[in-house]
Amino acid sequence: MENVVLIVHLLLALALIGVVLLQRSEGGGLGMGGGGGGAVAGRSAATAMSKVTWVLAVAFICTSLTLTIIAAQNAAGSSVTDRVTIGGDATEEVPGLPSTDGLLPPPLENSDTSAPLVPRAD
Repeated sequence: MENVVLIVHLLLALALIGVVLLQRSEGGGLGMGGGGGGAVAGRSAATAMSKVTWVLAVAFICTSLTLTIIAAQNAAGSSVTDRVTIGGDATEEVPGLPSTDGLLPPPLENSDTSAPLVPRAD
């Protein structure tokens, strides 16, 4: 179901882009070109292209909301914060992640744990 809604959503997005690009420029965006009085002229009659744009935009918003609801239902009960422990000592490993055992360098041989970390200038 989610894949069908996603494909419809993508097709609506492409159609909406195409319809917007095909429309005639009204020239009100940056205040140049177009003529016709600009903001003083009032509201123009809705053309067929503007009606199609509105229909596609409403359908796009509906599929966006549907995808959000489906994603929320699929993610119910599983949160990243559920796997994080407050004490900092994780007791369970996340499946699919590699082991972190070999990431730290081996301890130095004959190292004195009470020795300072900064070398002395003796």
